[in-house]
Amino acid sequence: MAREKKIDMVVLGLLSHEPLTGYDIKKEIDGAISFFWKGSFGNIYPTLKELEAQGLVARSAGKTEESGREKIAYSITDSGREALKEWLNDEKVSNELRYETLLKLFFGGNAGRDITLKNIEAFERKIAADLKLLKFYKGNLEKVLDDEDHVYFYLTVSFGVETYEAYLKWCAKAKKLLKERIKR
Repeated sequence: MAREKKIDMVVLGLLSHEPLTGYDIKKEIDGAISFFWKGSFGNIYPTLKELEAQGLVARSAGKTEESGREKIAYSITDSGREALKEWLNDEKVSNELRYETLLKLFFGGNAGRDITLKNIEAFERKIAADLKLLKFYKGNLEKVLDDEDHVYFYLTVSFGVETYEAYLKWCAKAKKLLKERIKR
């Protein structure tokens, strides 16, 4: 694959499980994948078009919707599976951490502790809600670990649970430190 983009690999990975429409791909990215990877959804259809031109996916006409529009489903091709396997085998990775909360915390001295506490508490609420959902996924996946794909999904979700639990622990410590410092 000459010009590798992560959205290409996300699309190929999703299609490796089943044929999907562009809308289905967006739902998958918005769902379980959103806990560990954020992507630009405006480029799903251009990506599908590029992948099709490269012979990595194939389109097939699907059912016609009530509106009369035909649903186009995409499937991964053998070449697409090879490109996905090549990427999976590549040891070079980019694990970027980008949390706006941490950026605001870093510059928090400009706003004061009350605002920083408010930002940490907002982060904490979001993480707690996401953790609840991740634990739900983990519980469901524990019941179906005899399926090979589910083992990989489970490992990803387990990573999320342990990471989010660590985030909540950090939130408690950070709030305590800031509150103690405010009293002085």
